[in-house]
Amino acid sequence: MSLPQPVPPSWKDLGKSSNDLLSKDFPIGKNSLEVKTTTPSNVVFKVAGHHIDDNPVIEALAEAKYTDRKNGLVFTQGWTSINSLLTQVELENQVVNGLKLDLTTVLPPSAQGAGPGEKPKHKDLAKSAIFNAIYKQPGLHSRASLNLFRGPTFTADAVVGHDGFLLGAEASYNVSTGLLEKYAAAVGFSAPEYAVTVQGTENFANYSASYYHRVSRDVEAGGKVTYIGKKASEGVQLEVGTKAYLDSAAFIKAKINNAGLLSLGYTQALRPGVKASFGLSLDTQRFNSAFNTTAHKVGTSFVFEG
Repeated sequence: MSLPQPVPPSWKDLGKSSNDLLSKDFPIGKNSLEVKTTTPSNVVFKVAGHHIDDNPVIEALAEAKYTDRKNGLVFTQGWTSINSLLTQVELENQVVNGLKLDLTTVLPPSAQGAGPGEKPKHKDLAKSAIFNAIYKQPGLHSRASLNLFRGPTFTADAVVGHDGFLLGAEASYNVSTGLLEKYAAAVGFSAPEYAVTVQGTENFANYSASYYHRVSRDVEAGGKVTYIGKKASEGVQLEVGTKAYLDSAAFIKAKINNAGLLSLGYTQALRPGVKASFGLSLDTQRFNSAFNTTAHKVGTSFVFEG
């Protein structure tokens, strides 16, 4: 008799363990600050901002999120510093058990800075309204999405899992033109200590393979190989990294790619609700260069929760 199957990860979360290991907690080339507070009535207020070295503008977001656990309702309203209103309404396990409905919109109160025939200066100023229906059951995680302002475009993906083996696929269909815009597929295996994922995306023009291994309670390791069809002349891109916990409140991370870029990250919980992260990127092929933002980069991130 087979054991009950867990709910597999969603399509976008395939390879998440490896992706998080290689991308999160490396605040390189930017400085960010996030402040989050929670009221007794289940309203979460968040103010976040970040400054990227190559961009003179500080981008910020003010957001309020209300959760009604009894009725499975989550309402989020945000406003960005580039004048975009972000709204999300989520309803889970109310229509059918395992079904989550989600409507996410991005609307500019006014398209300032864009003249006739011009594109908005910020991508956030583009209108967007996406309706998602996510259905989860043991052994199945599926999603249907309709982008109302683009196409409209209907996107569907599904991941099935059995005894750790995963199989997923995604396809997008343009309703107005009647054309299949893109498709992708993936296979993988997931266990508590390790995971392996192979994906073919962008109509199988791009391929990636990733692995993640929890070596011990305090050490994690992972890597990713990527081939991009439009950049075939650059060959295959390879990146490996590791994470080591120094104690219950601090950890360090390191990664390096085949271009010789070495990235280091250090995260420390200063006290409950206060976390600081520091990042450093070094071009190992230009160690003799003076320290500048072209060859080497630094960054910081601070998070306050109360």
